[in-house]
Amino acid sequence: FRLALIQLNVSAVKSDNLQRACGLVREASAKGAKLVALPECFNSPYGTQYFKEYAEKIPGESTQKLSEVAKECSIYLIGGRSIPEEDGGKLYNTCTVFGPDGALLAKHRKVHLFDINVPGKIQFKESETLSPGNSFSMFDTPYCKVGLGICYDMRFAEMAQIYGQKGCQLLIYPGAFNMTTGPAHWELLQRGRAVDNQLYVATVSPARDEKASYVAWGHSTVVNPWGEVIAKAGAEETVVYTDIDLKKLAEIRQQIPILSQKRCDLYGVEMKK
Repeated sequence: FRLALIQLNVSAVKSDNLQRACGLVREASAKGAKLVALPECFNSPYGTQYFKEYAEKIPGESTQKLSEVAKECSIYLIGGRSIPEEDGGKLYNTCTVFGPDGALLAKHRKVHLFDINVPGKIQFKESETLSPGNSFSMFDTPYCKVGLGICYDMRFAEMAQIYGQKGCQLLIYPGAFNMTTGPAHWELLQRGRAVDNQLYVATVSPARDEKASYVAWGHSTVVNPWGEVIAKAGAEETVVYTDIDLKKLAEIRQQIPILSQKRCDLYGVEMKK
């Protein structure tokens, strides 16, 4: 099946972002994509100072638009971190997934908040405004089972292992790595998650805006279960297409059967809730 990653130019005008995103979703569908993903923070600038201002409840304006375009195009649509979600007085970094009938299939709240300090390069603290999610998020399609994470979630190998154990063959991480962590770790982490668990990993970033307060690395990417980069964007707005070959995934798992050779008598990773 064909996967499309929409690396979107994000502005400060929410309505423009929504209109542009929906237009590119329609374009991807017209080119045969069955599963389409939007980047982290596609409807607002990325930054702790923006989260409260742009926050919405679910359902709300942004998720209603996503539901409508998913149904119109009869696709599976992953809404990136479509919105800072407001719920019960708290804000979450939330990704929603809609099916071909427009129904909400999954809602992933970012589990690991991005609190880092690289002296002289970048300091960022999502926990100043956001609360963490407390659950894994998976959804089924006629093609395969898909696991979700958001950006910083990708650094935690245990999360990907759980998804693999639960039968996921594709992991999708909407993300917005920056100009420090992007060149250092963006592709490296994707390849590690893919080869460790013998599955496909896709990441979808906003396009780079050098004038933004937080500059995203871009380079939306798809990695196959062999650890090979099979599709990759540059920094500009674009749509990345790739065909996910589940036969190849099965062949790789048969050739190097690490999943059946794990020493579960000696170690294990488990999902607690």
